[in-house]
Amino acid sequence: MKDQPNWQTLVLVGLVSLLAVVGLNSFVIINPGEAGVLSILGKAQDGALLEGVHFKPPLVAKVDVYDVTVQKFEVPAQSSTKDLQQLSASFAINFRLDPIEVVTIRRTQGTLQNIVSKIIAPQTQESFKVAAARRTVEEAITKRDELKQDFDDALGQRLDKYGIIVLDTSVVDLNFSTEFSKAVEEKQIAEQRAQRAVYIAREAEQEAEATINRAKGQAEAQRLLRETLTSELLQKQAIEKWDGKFPQVLGGDGAVPFINLDPQDLQTNRR
Repeated sequence: MKDQPNWQTLVLVGLVSLLAVVGLNSFVIINPGEAGVLSILGKAQDGALLEGVHFKPPLVAKVDVYDVTVQKFEVPAQSSTKDLQQLSASFAINFRLDPIEVVTIRRTQGTLQNIVSKIIAPQTQESFKVAAARRTVEEAITKRDELKQDFDDALGQRLDKYGIIVLDTSVVDLNFSTEFSKAVEEKQIAEQRAQRAVYIAREAEQEAEATINRAKGQAEAQRLLRETLTSELLQKQAIEKWDGKFPQVLGGDGAVPFINLDPQDLQTNRR
């Protein structure tokens, strides 16, 4: 009987164990990149629990811990442009929760999944509508940076009041209607044909100009030749080309010189 512990010892051990459990549950550790919300009997208490050790009432309190590091979610959006064309996009949203606002977030939204589905997704849709409605679908494509800047400004202002800090956004995909795609393709084909027609017209114009210039050159050359070929020059050229023989005519006995003069006699007579 002496080996069996008495009831006082059992009670003491139980009290020590209970105190140990209560003591361990009276403190909570918030790690870096986290923020906590203390709730007592189901009611969220003011003041976020930031990193470090915090006391919480045992048994009647709990702490909801939120990740306040950078989060990334891809959110789709659709809108009509200024020229009433359908435009769809997909945005990658980089954000984080404001640690100071986690109590409000806990009271109004609850979990991170609720924040994404009930706040970020619909506000992304509305922000995209604001940005897309300011420009035509062609401007949305050619001025994509401006579209994104308008979207970032609108989304940042909308999410800031919910304690959500937008760090960066990126356009993952941007699509337009099939009708507009066909119209763009037809426009490109028409522009290519127009450019080809302009090229052919310019080529024909250059060829015609070259033909005119050649004709003018030939006409000028002929004019200069006519001015140069005077009667004196023609006579001189004929004398220079004469071989010293006079023309002959045909007679009954064959070729008979019309005039038979010796060129040497002509030289002697000239002397």
